[in-house]
Formats: sequence, C-alpha cells, structure tokens
Amino acid sequence: MLASIAHRGSALILVLFVPLYLWLLHGMTGSPDHYAATLEWLHSLTGKLLLWLVGVALVYHFSNGIRFLCIDAGWAESRTMMVLSAKVVLAVAGLTAIMLAGLLL
Repeated sequence: MLASIAHRGSALILVLFVPLYLWLLHGMTGSPDHYAATLEWLHSLTGKLLLWLVGVALVYHFSNGIRFLCIDAGWAESRTMMVLSAKVVLAVAGLTAIMLAGLLL
C-alpha cells in the first residue's frame, strides 16, 4: 500500500516539475544572458535540490511502474514477493539518491 502511495507521490512531483522544466528550456534557448541566469540557477542549492528530487522521483516511479506491470501480468503476486519487490524498488531509489547526491554536490 505504501509503495502505491509513494508511486502516486512521485508522479505528482514529476508533473509539477514540467513547468519548471519548460522554464529551464526557455532559459537555455534564449539570449546569452538568459542562458547564464539559468545555468546559475541550476548550480544554486535550490536548483541542485530540485534536480536531485526529480531524479530520484523519476527512478522510483519508473522502477515501481515496472514492478506494478509485473504484478498486473501475474508475476510475483504473492504477498511475500510483493513486499520483496517493493524493498528492491526502494533500494534502487536509495542507491540512486546517493549517486545523484554525489554527482550534484
């Protein structure tokens, strides 16, 4: 149940990131001043934190989506396998969080 709620939460984060992503694209393709300002924002603590959050949300949502597709297909439908697969998805997301933190800091 918690994996399903977290899946929806990660989807919400990804959807809310779309306007920011479009703003970043606009800034990168505008004038040299817009490009410099966008790049400065991306290197700020706020920019790095948002990129980290969206990166982790994307990996979690993708991994958990594959997990849900497997469950819907009839694989790993037992309670034990569902709990194990949820733990694997959390481990993948946790490793991604650590790796992205190392890259962005």
